[in-house]
Amino acid sequence: MDENLTQLGNDVGGWITNNQELIISYAVNLTAALLIILVGSMVIRLATNSLNRLLKARKVDPTIANFATSLIKYALLAFVVIAALGRVGVQTASFVAIVGAAGLAIGLALQGSLSNFAAGVLLIGFRPFKAGDFIEAAGTAGVVESVQIFTTVLKTGDNRIIVVPNSNILGGNIINYSKEERRRIDLVIGVSYDADLQKTKQVLQQIIEQDERILTEPGCTIAVNELGASSVDFIVRPWVNTADFWAVRWDLLEKIKQALDANDIGIPYPQMDVHLIREEKSA
Repeated sequence: MDENLTQLGNDVGGWITNNQELIISYAVNLTAALLIILVGSMVIRLATNSLNRLLKARKVDPTIANFATSLIKYALLAFVVIAALGRVGVQTASFVAIVGAAGLAIGLALQGSLSNFAAGVLLIGFRPFKAGDFIEAAGTAGVVESVQIFTTVLKTGDNRIIVVPNSNILGGNIINYSKEERRRIDLVIGVSYDADLQKTKQVLQQIIEQDERILTEPGCTIAVNELGASSVDFIVRPWVNTADFWAVRWDLLEKIKQALDANDIGIPYPQMDVHLIREEKSA
């Protein structure tokens, strides 16, 4: 047993002695490959961060800036990896062919990811929204934080982060609440059939005129919209700046209720009449 170990040690020592140049060459190449990956990653990070800051400094939409720098980052990383493999002796031409074939197989297996990537490109190209817009898409709503290669990041009003696949957003309806500078508030106010309609309309008009946040152009529509089962329904449709939408809407509802009460204008609500029938007991 000892003789076998001694012989093995001698063989290994002899191989190392006879192949010193080869070992040193591989060690140098491996070290160089690791340095290429390490230095390349650092340079790519610095370059893409600088590019991102430059694009934003030039007033480029942050959504486009983030998406473009992400694409450049991953493309450069792929180039660095191929360069490192070439340094250790891997035939890059054959490697690229293998990667191409593998990419086809992976692409078929990852159709969802590729569709997300393609959807991301289309979202950036057609720009139905930008960073900072409040949108509703793919069954959720929030402020757009960024459009990434495969996903879009939204932040909800209660400060939750929602990551939505790009294909889900592009495949459905997209409602952009921030696209236009002005929005219309749609209110339906029901009053009693006994109410004086002209007086009701004047009360509603006074409330609209007293709020300076409501725009004078286009004008506010106040009209009887429907004669309902238990109420006469008025529509109140003022225009406001998009940033004031919710604050004005909430204030109007409160002021309208107070004003109608002050003017003895009834606001009907569903009622149920219960009739009790007493059966006489037989003798």
